Amino acid sequence: MSITKPRPTRRLLLLTAAVLEEAGTFFEACGVHGCEGTALIAGTVSENSTLRGDTLVIPDQASTAAPHVSVTVTPTGDLELLTALRPEQRYLARIHSHPGLAFHSRTDDNNPALTHQSAISIVAPFFGLGLRHGLDACAVYVREKGRWRELPAGGPERETWVKVSE
Repeated sequence: MSITKPRPTRRLLLLTAAVLEEAGTFFEACGVHGCEGTALIAGTVSENSTLRGDTLVIPDQASTAAPHVSVTVTPTGDLELLTALRPEQRYLARIHSHPGLAFHSRTDDNNPALTHQSAISIVAPFFGLGLRHGLDACAVYVREKGRWRELPAGGPERETWVKVSE
């Protein structure tokens, strides 16, 4: 008979400041052209089950500019996402920009890039400029039971799910 440890249902995701800075730079470059951008954050799981998001993967993507913005990962980008991870890594979060306020749109809900339990979705407002003010300027969601649930900025619950580290 083997005994297996129960998996924790809630894992803290530590995002490196460098990943958020890189994402902000990319989103702002897209925003100069009136376009959104999207990327995935990869990382590892530590022995204490903490997740460390330290790699930004920016796949090839096609964007349409304002006023009706959208961004789609191309088939080439899909292949890039498949081959980008090191053996010990996995995708932990999606991060993308919106032209205005940060929220999950119907499209974000209906076409999630990540669907696993406890995945994190971050929406950076104003074509990524919001990231200059940190994660609290962004909308952050957690995937639970097949749906996205918002983690309010400045609230204690968000701090149990996601934090920025050096």
